[in-house]
Amino acid sequence: MGRSVRLGAGRGAVRLACQGLLRACLGMGMAAAWHGPVWAQVGAQVGAQVAVQPSAQAPAAPGAPAQVQGAGQVVVRGTVPDESTRQAILSRVRAAYGAQRVVDELGVGQVVAPPQWKEHVDRLLLADLKQVSKGQLSIRGNTVELQGEVGNEAVRQQLASNMATSLNPTYTVRNGLQVASRAQDLVDQALANRIVEFEAGSAVITPRGQAIVDEMALALAGLKGKRFEVIGHTDADGHRAGNLALSQQRAQAVKDLLVARQVPADAITTLGAGPDRPVATNATPEGRARNRRIEFRVLP
Repeated sequence: MGRSVRLGAGRGAVRLACQGLLRACLGMGMAAAWHGPVWAQVGAQVGAQVAVQPSAQAPAAPGAPAQVQGAGQVVVRGTVPDESTRQAILSRVRAAYGAQRVVDELGVGQVVAPPQWKEHVDRLLLADLKQVSKGQLSIRGNTVELQGEVGNEAVRQQLASNMATSLNPTYTVRNGLQVASRAQDLVDQALANRIVEFEAGSAVITPRGQAIVDEMALALAGLKGKRFEVIGHTDADGHRAGNLALSQQRAQAVKDLLVARQVPADAITTLGAGPDRPVATNATPEGRARNRRIEFRVLP
């Protein structure tokens, strides 16, 4: 069982995510510049929202993160107040990432957006986001949050500043960007896009999965003085609460094995993200398999 920008205000929501583009797109590598997939989602909630998460090159519930169909693809999902807003968002996303990468799952429903919400969303979908990798842009009401990794401190500050100056004073921009760590690149290279496998529906790591964790232990042990987070992810099948619990158990199982391989226990924290951070569609067996994964993050 089983990186987004959100723009939100009123009762509508839109989320856009690009994995692999953010590093590439946002530099998030919107996935490496974004490092991973790109996706977008618009969700019907109390207040319009938009979230964008790119991949290295460019939950089913309304307002939940959108999913990436594959490397370089951007899924636009959710609910907006009218067809005009829907088309405007799709047009902007297609212009930014290329029409061939955009998967349209965006709907129109009974949601309320703040005044000139569509225009503000458009202003926030800047080409500059391509300098962000592993990132997420979220707009909830009049609050904008930008997360991800950038190459240096100047870019980190400039991106948030550009967003703030493009909006009216009622909006608040929260800058959660971080300067990319070379250590994270080394960890990503060690994992090499492989998936730590578990026995079906359990937190028992398969022999193949144990072999990968053994390699990761060597990589982490070589980064003296660093702290790490092991994040468990599931697909969207089944109940969310059960998936959250399973993802936490799997993250803990990986930590236990790392500790057994001489990685200091106090250097590792764990998190169970359940189905909330998909990197592929949950509509296909292949996509669900990609979403069932363990992520290793170097902490600042």
